[in-house]
Amino acid sequence: MEELKFYTNKYYRNDLNDKLKSEYVTALKDPKFKALTNKFKLTDEDGMKYTSKLEMVVSNLKNCERCKGLVECKNEVNGCVYYPTKVENGLDFNYVTCKYKNKEILNNKLNKSKFFGLSEDIKNANMSLIDDVDFKKRSKVIKCLKDFYDNYPNEKKGLYLHGSFGSGKTFLIACLLNELAKKDFKTILLYYPEMLSRLKASFDGETESYKDMLDEIKTSDILLIDDIGAETVTTWSRDEVLGTILQYRMENNLSTFITSNLNIEELETHLSIVKNNMDKVKARRIIERIKQLTTDMEMISVNRRN
Repeated sequence: MEELKFYTNKYYRNDLNDKLKSEYVTALKDPKFKALTNKFKLTDEDGMKYTSKLEMVVSNLKNCERCKGLVECKNEVNGCVYYPTKVENGLDFNYVTCKYKNKEILNNKLNKSKFFGLSEDIKNANMSLIDDVDFKKRSKVIKCLKDFYDNYPNEKKGLYLHGSFGSGKTFLIACLLNELAKKDFKTILLYYPEMLSRLKASFDGETESYKDMLDEIKTSDILLIDDIGAETVTTWSRDEVLGTILQYRMENNLSTFITSNLNIEELETHLSIVKNNMDKVKARRIIERIKQLTTDMEMISVNRRN
């Protein structure tokens, strides 16, 4: 009985080897398959061992040749290519993301930036788009932003950037924040009057909850409050919204950037007037928080929106 079992196993092994060899020889007729065996310097024995997996690699690569995006992907795992790497004992096969999937991943990281009421050019801003036009008038700001990028999160203090209309204040800071979002930091860029409108709507039950929206803004890693001073001041917008946001961020050492057409003294005057009544004390509290969170910097330049 043991002798019969031995011969049966021997016959099975020989039959299996013949089948693997036949499949390998057939696969070698495909130039792409042969190129893979040459690339990884496979012996015929290794080639026979990995034939089915290498054929799957070839099939994936052929699909990729004709692919124009993730929607058209025909591979088993969308946006991924089954591909080998050389290891000590042979080959290791894993799914590797393609260029379209990598782009999607990058965009998802960029989507860590959340925008309230800002234009598409701000959403797409990045460091490579900063040009040399009018560079001398903006070089100090650009250097400051670059230093922040290089040193964050060790460097936490943002900017209160004020100056002429259309000089590129928002764009430059958006370049910084969008780049940092790619590093997985959560950034929020908001147009201040628009944010107030959305908060008011959420308070009235028309959109997401007021608390959720305010908490998201308060707790973001890096925040840009754009065009402060363009809003109509109310005690609610100044004390309950702006004051609450700035106080939380100051207490938790969260980086905050602010842009305005008003310098800090003009902003204090703006914040002090509510329905023709003046409250200098509460306006001063807001200004002190801004000074704690930011470095005051002016940027005067040509109106780049023209």
